[in-house]
Amino acid sequence: MKFFRIDLLTLLISLFILNSCKNQDTVGLAPNGIGALGGSLVDTATIFTNTTYDDSVQTASMTKLPLGLFNDPIFGQTESDLITDLNLPGSLAYTLPAGNIVIDSARLLLNYADGFYGDSLGSSYTVNVFQLTQRQNTGISYYNTKKWPYNSSVLLGTKTFQPRERDSIKVTSIISGAPDTTIKIAPQLRIPIDPNFIYQNLFRASSTTLASNLIFKNIVKGFFITVDKSQTTGVGGTMMFQAPTDSALAVYIHATNGSVIDTEVVYLPVTQHATQISHTYSQQVQASLNLTAQNISDSVMYLQGTAGLRAKISFPYINNLFKSLGTSNVVINRAEIIVTVAPGSDIPAYLVPQPKLTLYRYDIAHQPIPIEDASSSSGAFFGVGPFGGFYNSTTRNYHFLVTGYMQELISNQTKDYGTYIATVDTTNTSSVDIAPTAQTASRVLAGGNNKKQPYGIKLNVIYTKVNK
Repeated sequence: MKFFRIDLLTLLISLFILNSCKNQDTVGLAPNGIGALGGSLVDTATIFTNTTYDDSVQTASMTKLPLGLFNDPIFGQTESDLITDLNLPGSLAYTLPAGNIVIDSARLLLNYADGFYGDSLGSSYTVNVFQLTQRQNTGISYYNTKKWPYNSSVLLGTKTFQPRERDSIKVTSIISGAPDTTIKIAPQLRIPIDPNFIYQNLFRASSTTLASNLIFKNIVKGFFITVDKSQTTGVGGTMMFQAPTDSALAVYIHATNGSVIDTEVVYLPVTQHATQISHTYSQQVQASLNLTAQNISDSVMYLQGTAGLRAKISFPYINNLFKSLGTSNVVINRAEIIVTVAPGSDIPAYLVPQPKLTLYRYDIAHQPIPIEDASSSSGAFFGVGPFGGFYNSTTRNYHFLVTGYMQELISNQTKDYGTYIATVDTTNTSSVDIAPTAQTASRVLAGGNNKKQPYGIKLNVIYTKVNK
């Protein structure tokens, strides 16, 4: 499509001014239907919506790891299990301390990360630790759908607790050859581990095993950490833990060597991890998925983290809409998609809506790519903030800037191979995430293709007619 230079100049100036504000909610559509810089408003565009399964996630590269059991009263049940390896101290050949060794205690240390979702006050959790029967191999991509085998007949450790991911704790620091001291450390979960497991696999291991970290890992395999369904009370929840850079099995010992008795802590580091996630959806979610299978647009959208659910949206009549208005050639001054939380879906109070959503599209190979307004290489991109997707607790909605994308669609410069709205972790603030994630556990029940309700999804477009 060809435009007069003055039309192009108008478009560029409009886009720059309308998108330069950091808070996009303050730059919107005038209530009388006329854009702030002039133009006509269309707010009747039809959007088809369908809930779909999210793509699987490669979990070894994640920086936050979900662990939990959450019975969402609307979505259903989510189980998240944690898989770790176990290494010799220093991940090198290990020499046993001199003298007679006695284990005072052993703790598996897991550092909390921000992102708990569920009932932290009315639920208690019991976490069990078992030994894997298959170890993780370096260089292999393990996805959240993999079922990890473990020895369920031997319980290595257990802990009943309430998650306190923001509360630091005090522990005794063991200093070899010096008095022990009490220190404050970052929030962490400390799971007692059976001393006999350490005796058999470390202090009574063969010299061959202790001479090679690889042989040790092949024998020990690692840990399978899971929430005990029978012991966890209430609706539960999903906790987030840091990728185990600082995680370890801490073994507290005292060694008697002649008349000398010394205390020491031996750390067996954790360097690899994976996550196993399964969802059992409620009848109402399953009904929505059945509509998707029948290619029927739904009036609601279920959006869920932990690699759960996303929504596919489409604009089947967008070109015909402008033709029916007698404006087949238009410049889009501003376009935004508004997603609104369905009433009552955040009751009880722990069902807080996901703080950030993302919007992306598929390319011709059905691979996720940013839309024009979310790509730093596009002239339509004005930053992560202006693009949007952040939850506004006052208006109870999310706004996405889609000006460039709509312009490309109506001018037939691109084809909609699939456009999706999904949950996203809030950690990244420098770019728009488009990959599926298990690093957030919260969810949103939002309005879909429902023009009869005020919370239905909306596409608002301010446009200007262009002369050929």
